[in-house]
Amino acid sequence: MLPPLLLSLKVLFFTVPLLILLGGGAGWVLARRDFFGKEACSLLAQLPLILPPSVMGFYLLFFIGRNPLLREMDILFSFPALVVGATVSASPIMIQAARAAFASVDRELEDAARTLGKKESTVFFTVTLPLARRMLLVGLALSAARALGDFGVSLMIAGNIPGRTQTLPLYIYNQVETLNFARAHGAALLLVGAGLASLYAVRMLEEGRKDHRASC
Repeated sequence: MLPPLLLSLKVLFFTVPLLILLGGGAGWVLARRDFFGKEACSLLAQLPLILPPSVMGFYLLFFIGRNPLLREMDILFSFPALVVGATVSASPIMIQAARAAFASVDRELEDAARTLGKKESTVFFTVTLPLARRMLLVGLALSAARALGDFGVSLMIAGNIPGRTQTLPLYIYNQVETLNFARAHGAALLLVGAGLASLYAVRMLEEGRKDHRASC
């Protein structure tokens, strides 16, 4: 069980920064910028939430396999494929949370900072980001838990190769197939624990947000 667990944590280590950069960035664009096709982009970003993982995995497999550059990078059925699968599966949660977080920030506070001569980057890091921080952390906690438990997309584009691409959810699948329910149960409890920890973190962040509003 240890190698799949360590591999899952390694995938999460690389996925979380991608969720912050790509999911947070996409959420900011959707919240703060108006452009043609904005709602279409928003709908496309949410597709991984409603499509079966096997469908998402199939189209990723097709896209990567047909793209000469990506094919040369030898992504499929390797560790990078696990990171891609986890990021695609979890990004809609982060995008929606980031969009809501940045949309909730009072623009007047940002304008006040600008009138004091602050640069846009300074306004973002000293005003916008601190005010959106709690909701962003909620989205990150939920999306990280989703990435840790990814199964269908990872199976389609990374396979289930022990010692190479077999993460904890895939390990559980293998143990159930071989009727080794005790090991499957132990691994499943680890994921349940991770899920409960994520929900607890979200609860604490939400309560902190309510207390902050009450104090204001």
